Amino acid sequence: MPSLAVSTGCATGSELAFVREPGDVVAVRERPLVLPCQVEGEPPVSISWQRDGLALANDSGTTLMPDGSLRLAAVAPRRSLPSPAQEYHCVAQNRYGLLVSRRARVQLASLSGFHRHPESVEVEQGGVARFQCLIRGVPEPSISWEHNGTALSTADRRVTLLPGGILHITSVSQADVGTYRCVARNVANTRHSQDARLTLSSKDGPGQPEPEILSGPQNLTLTVHQTAVLECIATGRPRPLVSWSRLDGRSIGVEGIQVLGTGNLIISDVSVQHSGIYVCAANRPGTRVRRTAQGVLLVQAPPEFVQWPQPLSKPPGSSAIFTCVAQGVPEPRLVWLKNGKVLNPGDNIRLTHNNSTLMLVRVSAEDEAIYQCVAENSAGSNQASARLAVTGDPEPPPAPRGLQAMALSSSAIRVSWEATPSDRDVIGYALHLRPPAGPGLQEAVGGGTFEHVFSNLEPATAYSIQLRAYSAEGASQDSASIHASTMGSTPAALGFSTTVLNATSVQASWQLPPQPGPIQGFKLFHRKLPAAHFEGPLLLSSNVSSFLYTDLEPAAFYEMKLQAFNGNGDGDSSAHFVSLHDGSGGCARGPGCHHRLPPLPPPGLET
Repeated sequence: MPSLAVSTGCATGSELAFVREPGDVVAVRERPLVLPCQVEGEPPVSISWQRDGLALANDSGTTLMPDGSLRLAAVAPRRSLPSPAQEYHCVAQNRYGLLVSRRARVQLASLSGFHRHPESVEVEQGGVARFQCLIRGVPEPSISWEHNGTALSTADRRVTLLPGGILHITSVSQADVGTYRCVARNVANTRHSQDARLTLSSKDGPGQPEPEILSGPQNLTLTVHQTAVLECIATGRPRPLVSWSRLDGRSIGVEGIQVLGTGNLIISDVSVQHSGIYVCAANRPGTRVRRTAQGVLLVQAPPEFVQWPQPLSKPPGSSAIFTCVAQGVPEPRLVWLKNGKVLNPGDNIRLTHNNSTLMLVRVSAEDEAIYQCVAENSAGSNQASARLAVTGDPEPPPAPRGLQAMALSSSAIRVSWEATPSDRDVIGYALHLRPPAGPGLQEAVGGGTFEHVFSNLEPATAYSIQLRAYSAEGASQDSASIHASTMGSTPAALGFSTTVLNATSVQASWQLPPQPGPIQGFKLFHRKLPAAHFEGPLLLSSNVSSFLYTDLEPAAFYEMKLQAFNGNGDGDSSAHFVSLHDGSGGCARGPGCHHRLPPLPPPGLET
């Protein structure tokens, strides 16, 4: 079946965009309806329409006008729409891509029967009477009231008509007695409710000692710019004083605020800032006696864009990023379209940050299109668009990011970097490591690898490191340079000797290094064999080369151990065995030691 479409000439050289979009509208029986749609962009531009997601056909009972607007035929008197509301979208297309307008809901005007009729009431002389009727319609019907079959005058300040079908009459007198009925009107119909009767009570007393709230505020959900009516009707003798406040303590304000009747709060042109819990308080004059009631006002706002996607021109193989930020109440849901089709995460499509960011990686000619960000919530919808053009020669990969380095030892450094979507096209990486002086190192790793270890480096040396990626299109720019240092080396084992001076004294001696600096001090340990653990350490400064042990146990066997240390740790140890049994000197631990020594403790028990 052929679809409904028209070609139109538009502003030359501009991006395809809607100048005027259709909006929500109410259709009245026997009256035709026009949904506007005006577009600008490089001609020729084709305009078509969708209804409930499907293209409109020529026999759909609609007419496409030359400017792109859609004329809907009048609905017959006894015919209804297939659904309570139909959704229409205007679709514009030129050689660069396709755009879809925001949704436009079309509802048929209607007026239901009464869901609630007013009920008869009996009120004391001077009291308050309240009637309410409830009826639904599209558009929302206006409500008026009749007293004894004639229109009720609102010129009397005692009479208050509230939106939503509520009638208040204060200081009730004999003249108010009679029948009341509700009259609802909109473009679809007029309906009358059943009658309700107001009578005066025969009770006559001093009145109730405390105020009473007959009807408090109801929970309301509205859209910005509507009018909020918070009802509060209270009785008591004397008549209570009605006041309003917000539960959060914030000021209600004065602009657009008024009080109807004896205490009903009206807020005109509501905004999101008016959302909150409102408290109605009825106070008995001259006392602290009060009654309260509260209701929640929730103000919704349709989506508005804070950041729009911008047109992009990218070479093949590069990445394209569109950003779209919308605000509204409730939080808008974001959907991306490519030439009118919904985009889902896939091969080269990334959606992040709650769909506010669309990334296309490794773009090609197939990605040339118009991309739309559609924001929707229960209060409405909005859309913004931008075109992607894929032109020029393929780009090499972007510079690698997230380069990090960590020293593993005095001669090794591990380097790592981030994996990114564009790494699928990377065939390898080149790592450059440069010392403060002298030639640098360059090492290559394959694609899909994201770390590498440099070895055989100089201890305690600072290196600068950069990374470059390679693809079939060439080399990337160098990454940002980072710096890392290898760990310093620990001192080597020293020449260590012991000399027995007498039966209780031993001199421990060692050779100092030829140049000062690599050693910060010495640790000296000793143990009497066969003890498992050493005593110490004794900490000695770097310029000390001997230590005298005294008050040792005669005829005992000892092991003495020396370690040099610096800021990088403890060096290897040198050990000597000493026998005081016959006053002989010590020997280095090993096969060359021929003294009779007691058995050594098991391996691993030394400290």
